[in-house]
Amino acid sequence: MPIVTFHLVEGQYSTERIHGLLTDGSAMFARVLDCELDQIRAFARLYPAGLVAVGGTLVSRSGQRAPYFEFTMLAGRPARQRKVLLAGFTDLLVDLLGAPRDGIRGRAVTVAAEDWA
Repeated sequence: MPIVTFHLVEGQYSTERIHGLLTDGSAMFARVLDCELDQIRAFARLYPAGLVAVGGTLVSRSGQRAPYFEFTMLAGRPARQRKVLLAGFTDLLVDLLGAPRDGIRGRAVTVAAEDWA
C-alpha cells in the first residue's frame, strides 16, 4: 500500500537522477516500514515550468527548484516512521537532485485500512 509521489518541474533534473530518486526512495520506504519492496509504489510527476509557481512567481521565470513530495501509508503506524520518512525523502531530494533543502515541501497522508483496496 505505501505510495510516494515526487512532484518535479520538467527539465530541472536528469532522467537518471529521477530514476535514482524512485529506486532509492522505494528502498528507503520499504526499510522504514519493514515491508516487502514489491508493496511500494513510487511515481515522479513532471510539470511544465510555466505551470508551477513558488512564492507567486512562475518557475519558468525564476528557475527556482522547489520539489514537493507526498506519501501515503496505512493509519496506525508509529509517528516516528512518518518523521523518518519525511526527513528521508527530503534528504534524497537534496542528495540526488541537488534541490535546496529550504525549498522542499512534503506531506504524509494516512489512510484507514477500510478505505484502501
